[in-house]
Amino acid sequence: MSNPDQAPQPRQTDRWLEPGKTNLQVIYILYLASFVIGVTGLVGIVLAHLNRGKSEAWLESHYTWAIRTFWLGLLGAFVSMLLMIVVIGMLTMLLVALWVIIRTVVGLQKLGRNEPIDNPQSWLL
Repeated sequence: MSNPDQAPQPRQTDRWLEPGKTNLQVIYILYLASFVIGVTGLVGIVLAHLNRGKSEAWLESHYTWAIRTFWLGLLGAFVSMLLMIVVIGMLTMLLVALWVIIRTVVGLQKLGRNEPIDNPQSWLL
């Protein structure tokens, strides 16, 4: 039986939803998984937007990088779909996918080394 004088203990979580390094790792992995399971990228961008502005400065650079990677990748995919009319869209779609994968891997590597993203506003790598 429970003791009525004791307050209920808060539920322990793995803290992957809270802003921080683990949350960013989850976001990056969700981006990579979106190439197989499309909806995970949407979950990743929601997590990134929810937790942006709530952590240390070096982690904020990763949130900015992750958010820009998603939106610029989506823009690139849209333009590539339009270009499929003239056949070049297949090539540009592959390049956009490669760009997203490289940016995500770079983010994961820098996060693993506890380094900020040098220029999170960049369109490049």
